[in-house]
Amino acid sequence: MMHGRTLSAVGSQVPPLGEETSTEPTEQQLLAQARQRAALAGEITTELAGSLNLRRTILRLFDLVRPELADWVMLAMADSRAGRLALHGGANPTFTTSVELDVTEELGLGRVLRSGHSELLHVAVDEAAPDGLDSMIPDTGLRDEATALRPADVLGLALTARGSTIGVLVLVRGAGRGFPQEDVDLAEQIAGRAAMALDSARLYEDRTRVASVLQASLRPPALPRVPGLRLSARFRAAAEHLDIGGDFYDVHGAGDDWLLALGDVCGKGVEAAVLTGRARQSIRTAAHFDRSPAAVLSALNSVLYDEDSDKFVTVVCTRVRPAADGRSAEVTLAVAGHPSPLLLRADGSIEQVEVSGTVAGVLPEVSYREVRVDLAAGDTLVMFTDGIYEARGEDGFYGMDRLLALLPNYAGAGPEAVCEALEQDVVEYLGGRAHDDMALFAVACGR
Repeated sequence: MMHGRTLSAVGSQVPPLGEETSTEPTEQQLLAQARQRAALAGEITTELAGSLNLRRTILRLFDLVRPELADWVMLAMADSRAGRLALHGGANPTFTTSVELDVTEELGLGRVLRSGHSELLHVAVDEAAPDGLDSMIPDTGLRDEATALRPADVLGLALTARGSTIGVLVLVRGAGRGFPQEDVDLAEQIAGRAAMALDSARLYEDRTRVASVLQASLRPPALPRVPGLRLSARFRAAAEHLDIGGDFYDVHGAGDDWLLALGDVCGKGVEAAVLTGRARQSIRTAAHFDRSPAAVLSALNSVLYDEDSDKFVTVVCTRVRPAADGRSAEVTLAVAGHPSPLLLRADGSIEQVEVSGTVAGVLPEVSYREVRVDLAAGDTLVMFTDGIYEARGEDGFYGMDRLLALLPNYAGAGPEAVCEALEQDVVEYLGGRAHDDMALFAVACGR
């Protein structure tokens, strides 16, 4: 029930609202009407409680209250963060528009939003009163629809949920139907129940939107086009429905100087993804000042170190400087507790780069050693996380031996073919079993 209500009469062609007619309803009729009202209130509660989709909830509310409770219905929902008031409904239930919230400040609609009190207005046939339809319907098109119902009675119902007024349900009755006291009571009861359903749907959509934005920011990025290099990457999350996890890759640089990073944070799922975002941003910031892999890893370690935390990150950082002709590249690597990359030569031979270093985030100060290799035409440098060789199938782990046996078949094929073949082979080996986060990153010379 709302806190109170205001009654305003505009015009005099219809008897004052709430006045008894000369024909009194019988006791049976009153009982039947009471049952109908209770049934409608119960139906609205049941029908609206089952959906967390805001638009579907609004449309269902319109369907339930019209024509039993009103000839014309509009819903106004405030979004104080955007400073706007969304308007839904009218003659077309699917119609939606919005107005500046400030526009309604001095109107009846604004009063209902501020006070949380119902407001009942009577609009005569010819009089254009400043506090009539203009007061409750701040949109010309919607107002014209409601004007066609004159003489009309307009009931503005505050939608209050969790202590806040989130909107106003505007009901219009024409043809002298009016709003007897018992109908106002019923409308307020329905508004109270509808408000909780609408607010729940709104909160759910807001949280879903926030989660979607955060999830998008944590997903692996699209790879840029790098002159003189060919890049390819694959990522498969342990929680595949989230598409985020603890493995990541990234690319930073410009011109003929690029830093490639592939990493794995401890844990999986949302918690790991949060640490992933922090690690990626730290690497990006460090690479902006110095693309030396050792310097980047030292900066990352300093940012992540916390003596009260058991979180850590393994990373391989690869600085690639392609030659002007695109047929070779100088590669400098450093790792923080990460598996050493493999260098697949054009002739099918494989070299595991001899480089090692302490995981980032467990010691206050760490120095990292860099190793240089040369990338020639047809060579592919392959970086991967432990989720690849630790993928568990029917016969145990996928293993490094299987990985080393597969790669020579794709010598000279380039990073795209290598990543695709390796990912497919690991997935087939899993046979549908659960797995850890997995990531691959490969680079070769070329245009």
